[in-house]
Amino acid sequence: MTSFLKYKLSVIVIILVSVNVSCQTTRHGTDTKIKKEKSKKKKVKLSKIDLSYWKVTIPEGTGKGGAISVEPPEILNYATNKTLKPYMYNDSTKGALTFYAYPTSATTANTKYSRSELREQMVPGDDNTNWTFKQGGSLKAKLAVDEVSRDENGKYHKIIILQIHGRLTNEQRDLIGQKDNNAPPVLKIYWQNGKVRVKTKKLKYAGANSIGILHEEAWTDDEGFNFEEEVGFRKFQIEVKVSDGKMVVSLNKTEFAVYDDFNMKRWGIFENYFKAGNYFQSRDEGSFAKVSFYELEVNH
Repeated sequence: MTSFLKYKLSVIVIILVSVNVSCQTTRHGTDTKIKKEKSKKKKVKLSKIDLSYWKVTIPEGTGKGGAISVEPPEILNYATNKTLKPYMYNDSTKGALTFYAYPTSATTANTKYSRSELREQMVPGDDNTNWTFKQGGSLKAKLAVDEVSRDENGKYHKIIILQIHGRLTNEQRDLIGQKDNNAPPVLKIYWQNGKVRVKTKKLKYAGANSIGILHEEAWTDDEGFNFEEEVGFRKFQIEVKVSDGKMVVSLNKTEFAVYDDFNMKRWGIFENYFKAGNYFQSRDEGSFAKVSFYELEVNH
């Protein structure tokens, strides 16, 4: 075999080996890329909040007093309910239950503001079974305000994120001749410009009798209490504990607002229920808010 032929054969062998190595490297590189792409896919996280004892009201319906509400057991299928989806849905990247609200004509009977908000039902599907301060109750919630619009002065719009709402029994309603069972909310917890603010009720006249205090007009807002910590758009934890004549609200287990005066003792005449979600406090055009709940638990 001539030297020239040996040279040609060597070149061919080198080329074939190079091509084979190149193909292996390319396949290996492609496999690695696919694995990396798969690893980048985020895991789906579903909310673990039990809605068996809650109904929801959303800002859709037939005008004032006609906002749509969905009770158990229908609320348990909220993820596939086309009516609820725009206002109450799973954020599967966070594992949170998100409430969206904006101004609409569909409000509840005693307010001008829209809400995407849960209402506690001790008996699923029944608004007539509630609790008193003497019976007591507690609420724990972990949540975050995701987005909220600003007003013309550049301040974020306010949101009520948690409440304890009062309710007249049927007998109390009939006694004072009121058309419905509505009583004032003894507790409103606001998200306001990145801080948490608490407002409660106090009697206008301390000497009001047991019939007089059933009227909403007998009560007014207190001056309010601001927690020092700025929560901004981060997660935070609220706990509310109610007992006979006393109410305690805490933020992240480090700050506490304690109410144990005669107003709380007189409030014991009412029934109550917890509320949680996004009760949006604006009618400005184009305004909106999103609030996500990661945990929500009530005990009695």
